[in-house]
Amino acid sequence: MGILSETLALAQERARAANLPYAGALTPREAWEVLQAAGGSARLVDVRTRAEWDWVGRVPGAVELEWLTYPGNEPNPHFLAQLQRQVDPETLVMFLCRSGARSNAAATLATRSGYTNAYNILEGFEGDKDAHGHRSKVGGWRFAGLPWTQG
Repeated sequence: MGILSETLALAQERARAANLPYAGALTPREAWEVLQAAGGSARLVDVRTRAEWDWVGRVPGAVELEWLTYPGNEPNPHFLAQLQRQVDPETLVMFLCRSGARSNAAATLATRSGYTNAYNILEGFEGDKDAHGHRSKVGGWRFAGLPWTQG
């Protein structure tokens, strides 16, 4: 069993244990390993807002689709149509947000809409807040030292 199969099996077991409606739940490092091992057959979809991409940082190569629109934090009524235009339903797709909540909702919607290989990235881009209320100190894509850009 290769790294891709092992990582996906672990993510799928997490999803079963937590009774999640999608294929699996990955840590940020596991998501990065999947992207590397799968080559071009996996996609990372960042569902944060335009403001978060511009001001907090971006994951290079990610598909950027707002789950909530900025400003206003209103649900993006075009999210599913945009996803269907940019990511084939047969593709292994991993959803990322700030801390894992919006990406959980996006992975759930994708699964209910025919994406059979949808995964949530736990901890998100910034992770949870630490004892001082700061993000990127406890978990998340940036904390794990994975590729990202700012500006």
